[in-house]
Amino acid sequence: MMSPKLGLVVVVSLTLVTAGCRSSGGSDQEADPVVVENAVAFIKRPLAFDNDTLMGDDRRDPEAFRPGARLYVKDRASPSARSRDITSAVFSDPSFLNDEGDLLYDVRGLDVSYDGSKLLFAMRAPEIEDADDDEQPTWNIWEYDTTSGDLHRIIESDTIAEAGQDVAPAYLPDDRIVFSSTRQRISKAILLDEGKPQFDALDEDRDSPAFVLHVMESDGSEIEQITFNQSHDLDPTVMGSGKIVFSRWDNAGQTRNNGVNLYQVNPDGTGLSLLYGRHSHGSVGDEQVQYYRAVETEPDRLLVQVRPFESENLTALPMDIDVGTYVEANQQLDGMEGEGQVPVIDGYDALAEVGLEGSYGAASPLFDGTNRYLVSWSPCRLVMAEAAEDDRITNCTQERLDSGEYETADPVFGLWLLDQTTGTQLPIERPVEGQQIDEAVLMTRRPVPTYIPPATLFDEAETLAENGYGVVHIQSVYDLDGRDQAPGGIRTVADPARTDPTDRPAMFVRFEKPVSIPDDDVRDLDNAAFGRSAAQSMREILGYAPVEPDGSVRVAVPANVAFAISVLDANGQRTSARHQNWLQLRPGETLECQGCHNPNSDAPHGRPGAGPGAAYYGSLTGGIPFPNTETALVAALGETMAETWSRTYGVRELQPDAVFEDDWTNPAVVPKATSFSFAYADLQTPSPISPACAAEWSSLCRVVINYEQHIHPLWGLDRTITDGVGTVIDDYTCTSCHSDKDAMDAIQVPAAQLDLTDGPSPDNPAHFKSYRELLFNDNEVEVQGGALIDLLVDTGEFQRDEDGQLILDGDGNPIPIFTTVPVPAPMSTAGARNSNRFMSQFRTGGAHEGFLSAAELKLISEWLDLGAQYYNNPFDAPED
Repeated sequence: MMSPKLGLVVVVSLTLVTAGCRSSGGSDQEADPVVVENAVAFIKRPLAFDNDTLMGDDRRDPEAFRPGARLYVKDRASPSARSRDITSAVFSDPSFLNDEGDLLYDVRGLDVSYDGSKLLFAMRAPEIEDADDDEQPTWNIWEYDTTSGDLHRIIESDTIAEAGQDVAPAYLPDDRIVFSSTRQRISKAILLDEGKPQFDALDEDRDSPAFVLHVMESDGSEIEQITFNQSHDLDPTVMGSGKIVFSRWDNAGQTRNNGVNLYQVNPDGTGLSLLYGRHSHGSVGDEQVQYYRAVETEPDRLLVQVRPFESENLTALPMDIDVGTYVEANQQLDGMEGEGQVPVIDGYDALAEVGLEGSYGAASPLFDGTNRYLVSWSPCRLVMAEAAEDDRITNCTQERLDSGEYETADPVFGLWLLDQTTGTQLPIERPVEGQQIDEAVLMTRRPVPTYIPPATLFDEAETLAENGYGVVHIQSVYDLDGRDQAPGGIRTVADPARTDPTDRPAMFVRFEKPVSIPDDDVRDLDNAAFGRSAAQSMREILGYAPVEPDGSVRVAVPANVAFAISVLDANGQRTSARHQNWLQLRPGETLECQGCHNPNSDAPHGRPGAGPGAAYYGSLTGGIPFPNTETALVAALGETMAETWSRTYGVRELQPDAVFEDDWTNPAVVPKATSFSFAYADLQTPSPISPACAAEWSSLCRVVINYEQHIHPLWGLDRTITDGVGTVIDDYTCTSCHSDKDAMDAIQVPAAQLDLTDGPSPDNPAHFKSYRELLFNDNEVEVQGGALIDLLVDTGEFQRDEDGQLILDGDGNPIPIFTTVPVPAPMSTAGARNSNRFMSQFRTGGAHEGFLSAAELKLISEWLDLGAQYYNNPFDAPED
């Protein structure tokens, strides 16, 4: 695009043919009681250019500073009403001006109080020239009272206000404020408990601090973190039900379905769940879109700004979404097909490069049931192609668009009143060349949402909360999207007389926590610290719990942390795809899960009331035990086995070790199965848990597995077998065979082309060579001249010149083409079950059966399941 050299094209008479909208102007419109009697607040900012090219924006950077914005208020929604700058007075001191005398602050995120008299927003003071990034002003929450004219920062203390980046405020029904912030208050306290310094954890792209939701009193006191995502939670708004709806960037594992979805949560942080959009990012055109800035227009209907992460032309698609009926763009809560989202502007394609409809930015409803909206809109404008001398701006016509002789001129976003019913559009604040109006709200009264009080805790929940726990209850891990996937059915697997307990497909669950990653100022990490793949970042283990015979789980889990769940078999290996959505619990909260979800399935999942019905509803009777189980475990009607166990003996607690005890089999019917465990205490190499946590596991304990400290020592551990007098009769030490040198220190080809010995890798000295050998593809080697070199084999092809003619050597013979022989990596970051070339060697009948202990194989398995990271603690990794 080119910066315009001539003035604004007259737009007030432009007809929007394709959109069915008509712009009309001139004098003020006829009086509209709703609009005229209410003030309008809007943000105007200058367009930014880089070498005459318009600069867009990227919503993955909530901290972005676009200087030059102003917040204006008009007493009436009319072009003739005067616009008053209400924010610049805050920076009236000359010290706020830059060297050119310009006042360059920024404003964003407008929200109106329910009585229509107050306005919340985020504002950042001008940049301090020549100051470091950590010395620059932060985003703060401000409030303007239209009645008194008072403008003040919500958090009075400079020290507290500057402790985080605070954006996107919204009023709660009890006058508190919910907002998005990098403060991460509870998460930082937990970092101290983990023995780490406090810092702003980065998002999962490691680009900027993660913004998560907080609440505070109207005076800025009692700040509390309520969500614990590892990437951004943005744009909170309150629905009539009292629930907070917000935009969550699901970015765990960087999978194909990642994106910004709509979530809901109670104001105290309980009840977090998906609301809409997980599988709808391809619902608009060919480009992946995200869901931002939701606002409820009527019960269970949201106006949402749909757009890509990056917008080169600052546009969005205002979308009307029925979240009461739909969980996806084309899927109802019950899984039936339908149309859950409809563009507010018919025929408008926000993703197109240019169109007769012009370009829309922000949109806001009038809340009067008339289907009218305040919109930021720019007409379609063209200039002759760059090579032409005529650089005048002209209006769009289809003929000009089709000619190929024009290119898009820079937009001029004014403020307009869009009537969706009549298809008309009237000006409120006329556009100015080089300026953009990107947010606007009507200062009108709205119904106060339902107040959802903080959860009241009693008995078990109160005790758990005091100790920093909540509860996860899964009805059955064998319920996969409403289908019973247990061999013979859940009730067959649950009956110890019909299924041997050790034959059950699911034996344990593992709870995994993402590791907070600091920025380079706190710990300068090389990418090598993450290992073969950084997709899973770093992860640690919160603990293990048994799966009851019917597949149910009820266990106390640390509160106020993000976590994921893995279901494991009898070998301690994950049985399905990784769980790539972060869950959370608040202290004392119980999270109810129906079962598991296939990530490749389109079945609704993650939202209460959405998706197929349960495959399992617990006990069919009450007052008697489950079939053929212990008589002390008397089930109530509809209880899962996990609920019966909890009611009888108390909720299970996470443990560092995966332990199987046959707690259910009635020995009067069939003998109990043999107990077994995978205990870190059985390792002869360093344990991945601290001595204090080995003695007493708590909500603050973690299993942290680093390759160098915990996996690599397994390969060199002495595994010689001796007879009764100490004579070595066999040697199962891994490096006795998997080494590039034999017992006489002569060069040899390592067994199976796998070298597990000490020393840095020649490919990356930051990694041990054994790590690279296990997880990276390699070439087969051979010994030549006392050295290991890549083996070359004849391909049967010959070298040819560019004309396809054979190239001959000095003797006139064709020159053969040789190639290396690839050796696939025996392990995979996708998990233990995807590392079959390695793990199969140790199974029954495998070449290395019995060489490694059960505890060692489980340690390797859980490390692979986490992602085979080189380090899982950034402060264990060397600095770059």
